Amino acid sequence: MTNAADSDLARLRDLVRVFVDERDWDQFHTPKNVAAALSVEAAELLEHFQWLQSGRAEELGERKLNEVRHEMADVLVYLVRLADKLDVDLFAAVEEKMVLNRAKYPADKVRGDARKYYEYKS
Repeated sequence: MTNAADSDLARLRDLVRVFVDERDWDQFHTPKNVAAALSVEAAELLEHFQWLQSGRAEELGERKLNEVRHEMADVLVYLVRLADKLDVDLFAAVEEKMVLNRAKYPADKVRGDARKYYEYKS
């Protein structure tokens, strides 16, 4: 089943592929290297929130929020690239994971509770 989310992810994948191909960088984009880059970018995203009370948009301010947007884009680019390198359908993976999460975190048991699934089971 094709839908807008699948189409958008395919467009992102193609956009990244063209960028990488124009620079002949595919030779460096092993799954390990892309996963490492993804981790680095996620850490750079987190750095913007370090020492903030809540990290809400109003606390970040316009300049910082724009920097956060760019870091989020970097994280997404590397995630899409990793999925491309490993031939993973991200949309299908999310659908599958949500089924698992629903079983792990039944709404009637965890509503309003931030504990991990193994902390609330008796």
